[in-house]
Amino acid sequence: MNKFFISILVMFFLTINQTMSEENIMILKLKDGDVKIELFEDVAPNHVKRIKELANSGKYNNVVFHRVIDGFMAQTGDVKFGNTESKEFDLRRAGMGGSDLPDLKEEFNSLPHERGTLSMARSSDPNSANSQFFICFKAAPFLDRQYTVFGKVIEGMENVDKIKRGDENNNGSVSDPDKIISFKSL
Repeated sequence: MNKFFISILVMFFLTINQTMSEENIMILKLKDGDVKIELFEDVAPNHVKRIKELANSGKYNNVVFHRVIDGFMAQTGDVKFGNTESKEFDLRRAGMGGSDLPDLKEEFNSLPHERGTLSMARSSDPNSANSQFFICFKAAPFLDRQYTVFGKVIEGMENVDKIKRGDENNNGSVSDPDKIISFKSL
């Protein structure tokens, strides 16, 4: 009887843990394949909530990677000027917009900016993150504790590596950029 009760408890906790972890898994669909991302709700709850809200409402679909610097990162998420399907799409202004939601207060944490890290883009104001984010191609420790890390690529980084790079002489601006096909919860 005791073993049966313990087995039931173990199964219950394994099921709960799996469910809890799956709610923080997102799929970023790119031209070269899917990217599986784990979100870190425990260290950046407001940023994760924002990403999920925008992603699950389709706001990131068709948004370009407007700034991509080889050996550094790929930036996207301008849902105002970066959505190729929007009447407000303007590649020259992509990177200057955000969502209609208020900016977020920083949630800097001790997670490092390493290969595959997702972090929020912002202006010089630490509390100005809104919808834009970037994915690191390699470690960028100079960003640690200055930008909010909110997730990490756990599968499909090879597809991120294939995102079209920008002009090195123009701060990574990309002409004819790749875009997010879709971004949603698992």
